[in-house]
Amino acid sequence: MNENMKKITFVVNPISGTQSKEAILGLLDEKVDKTRYAWEVVYTERAGHAVEIAAKAAEEKADVVVAIGGDGTINEIARSLVHTDTALGIIPCGSGNGLARHLRIPMDPKKALDILNEGCLDIIDYGKINGANFFCTCGVGFDAFVSLKFAHAGKRGLLTYLEKTLQESLKYQPETYELETENGVSKYKAFLIACGNASQYGNNAFITPRATLTDGLLDVTILEPFTVLDVPSLAFQLFNKTIDQNSRIKTFRCKQLCIRRTAPGVVHFDGDPMETSAEINIELIQKGLHVVVPKAIEKDTTNVLQKAQEYVNGIRLMNEAMVDNIADRNKKILKKLTKKP
Repeated sequence: MNENMKKITFVVNPISGTQSKEAILGLLDEKVDKTRYAWEVVYTERAGHAVEIAAKAAEEKADVVVAIGGDGTINEIARSLVHTDTALGIIPCGSGNGLARHLRIPMDPKKALDILNEGCLDIIDYGKINGANFFCTCGVGFDAFVSLKFAHAGKRGLLTYLEKTLQESLKYQPETYELETENGVSKYKAFLIACGNASQYGNNAFITPRATLTDGLLDVTILEPFTVLDVPSLAFQLFNKTIDQNSRIKTFRCKQLCIRRTAPGVVHFDGDPMETSAEINIELIQKGLHVVVPKAIEKDTTNVLQKAQEYVNGIRLMNEAMVDNIADRNKKILKKLTKKP
């Protein structure tokens, strides 16, 4: 191997998202520039395995470790690459792809590989929540509760996530939280509190729409208790990057945040659930991770009609999930009624 060639390790999570990874791997010979890069492919075999693979690659001075998976896989790899000279690359194929979407990395694997060939690097911030690294979003409240349900679901994908959201939203009870930042202490009764390094959960659901990855600040969104009548506008604004304009929403920026609640419980970081104490400490660390990014970030030219269509598509998926949920419940009821004594 030419000593001047850059080394890439592709890390494949075979169970992330809903699509097969073999088609993506079949593109490597066709798309990766063989005159500039030498590469290997490693499959993850268990939760946490990507952390070990990426740490070994960084120790061996790999130039790039590429996540072929979703935000969970990206999180595991990025954890081992912070404050090293090894960059994170992304070929998105997860359920939400929040970090990839924020970075404007194409969802099309061929185009994502073109970005990799360009080899343009940026260095981004990352966060910590009770010691766990996150790169996209973290939070407490309803979104953390749903992430726990989603983690235990048998299926992956957006439809499953929407189904779990619908099942739990009507019975979830908001909590009262005390929030302390460098600017003081306040109290909120909240449905959820989201902290964004990036702007979205994934699937273009912009929970912290003004967040950037390089400003050294956390963007905090607090969703206060709401009624069923508020749901359409909240959903539309979530996908329209204007949720911070809703009257049920409070937002602010800070470098550090301590959230205190009445009892221990679940939080999420990059969509993965974690049980923590009643006190949650979140901080942002500047310029900690090298990332392969597109050469030029194109301005978001999505118009209102396109965003409205995204909202309609989301509602359609929610309706499908609701119908499936009702049908499944009816089957169970019918089975009980017809069961012989």
